[in-house]
Amino acid sequence: MQSTSITPWHTYFHYIPSKLPSKHPLHFKKTLVTYTHSCHQEQEKHTRQKDVYWQEMNFSDEKEKPHYRNDVKEQGVEVIVRSGIRSNSWWARIKAALGQRINVEGISFSVGIFYKDKHLAIPHVFVQDIRYIDWAELKRRGFEGVVFDKDNTITVPYSLNLWSPLASSMEQCKSLFGNNIAVFSNSAGLAEYDPDGRKARILERAIGIKVIRHRLKKPAGTAEEIERQFGCKSSRLIMVGDRPLTDIVYGNRNGFLTILTAPLSLSQEPFIVKQVRKLEMALVNRWSSKGIKPISHWLLPDCQYCMKDELL
Repeated sequence: MQSTSITPWHTYFHYIPSKLPSKHPLHFKKTLVTYTHSCHQEQEKHTRQKDVYWQEMNFSDEKEKPHYRNDVKEQGVEVIVRSGIRSNSWWARIKAALGQRINVEGISFSVGIFYKDKHLAIPHVFVQDIRYIDWAELKRRGFEGVVFDKDNTITVPYSLNLWSPLASSMEQCKSLFGNNIAVFSNSAGLAEYDPDGRKARILERAIGIKVIRHRLKKPAGTAEEIERQFGCKSSRLIMVGDRPLTDIVYGNRNGFLTILTAPLSLSQEPFIVKQVRKLEMALVNRWSSKGIKPISHWLLPDCQYCMKDELL
């Protein structure tokens, strides 16, 4: 009896995303490309009769024409390369979608805050929205510029237009601080999620404020990019945002006067962001009730002076 030797199968797994659902977790389908080597003559004859399929390609080592083997290999490589291109494109979109909801940098900084730096999450001032900020008093005290977060601070989530009720307050801020106003956001202007700056340019045209381009998500990073934009130290700037563990921690770490606003709209926020926000505010309220205070700011020791009691 003629002996038959069969070399082991080599199996390569490549994941290609199926169509992206709008409101459901991402699902991936698995495409299997298999190459099989055999010396058995019957198997070789059977192999020649079969076409090369997407999911399984069999070919023989014996009596096989070299150009056929090369064609099969090239087709297999083409499958993997094309799949890789598709998956890279999908992965970039997936990463952007998830990254705007889950701030890894924020989570890592939160660990240190929970244990030893709780004061960094406490704002100097808390207001309902920017209409309750006395811009004239802040200017009189020596502040030279204002840095705004975007989502739920001056726009509703994912919008690229100013929330209309804030228009008068924003115009007053512009009249006092001139060009020393900017947006510093974890969406528009962030290299990871706005690499070509398209969102930043649309927002700049819509509200007439510079959007700072940057690479690190708040609360990570220093204030160097912002200081270059404004031409002054961050201790003379005001950070306004709606998230304690991102906007406020970033501002306090870098010496800003920090102002926390209530979110403009919760109805358009993803579920996970709502839950994180509840946790943030519960922690801030608990720490504040225990007497933990923010670092005193040298330009405004008593921060109550920059708040309006009521809207005019």
